[in-house]
Amino acid sequence: MQPHRNLISDSPLVQETVELLRVCGGSASASEVASIILNLPEVDAELASTFVADLIKEDYRLRLTEDHRVELMCDDAERRLLAATDFVAVDLETTGAKTPPGRIMEIGAYRVERGRVAAEFQTLVNPETPIPPFISRLTGITEEMVRSAPLFADIVTDWLDFAGDAVLVAHNSHFDVRVLNHEIGRIFPGRRMINAHLCTVKLSRSCVPGLMNYQLSTLAEHFSIPHPNRHRAPADALATAELFIRMLERLNEHGVQDVASARRFRFKEQVLEARS
Repeated sequence: MQPHRNLISDSPLVQETVELLRVCGGSASASEVASIILNLPEVDAELASTFVADLIKEDYRLRLTEDHRVELMCDDAERRLLAATDFVAVDLETTGAKTPPGRIMEIGAYRVERGRVAAEFQTLVNPETPIPPFISRLTGITEEMVRSAPLFADIVTDWLDFAGDAVLVAHNSHFDVRVLNHEIGRIFPGRRMINAHLCTVKLSRSCVPGLMNYQLSTLAEHFSIPHPNRHRAPADALATAELFIRMLERLNEHGVQDVASARRFRFKEQVLEARS
């Protein structure tokens, strides 16, 4: 099974190299990378290139040139225009809130293109571990339902193909992305998804201040979004996708153009600027 292009090294040193190159305009000498990232000052360019080549050899985002320079080969997802970006709204049901030991038992996802839902991905997943009674009562998912479901290893290729290079969107995205990367790391050791992600909890707090709370059910009711079968991944993912479409409309009204600006947007700050 070959790693996909949306999988990258999980090494902190590789990520530090990527951040360094972004600061340096996309390119730096191998000696600079060896000195700053590997803490190997005063090595000659050829030896530095040997060390750096070993560091970046499995990461397609980085390239070592013949003149001993390291170049960043990928686009910066943070600069993508919202209007031209594909998004995948995803929700997971898991056997527990902590990973490990929690495992995925259902995935629901919807691709959002040009402000509309364009495709879906959903499946139960055999978590290979017992489902606590509380989780079964909350979600309605029983061990009998997942016994014959595919393992995550069986559907990981389909999931990665569906996600592609889209920006992931979730209600508490850090949790969903962390769990996905944990499962992916079990199959592709030392790898994680490259996909940028946006959190609809944070976006809705910025775009719709003043609500009692920012639970998905509250936001769905506020925007009159149908939300049956709560705590099931496909239903929650679809509600998240529809909520995100509303957020895109709000962001567009305030002139927010790219992913980074969406991440930084604060409604109150915008109002104060308009009045000043």
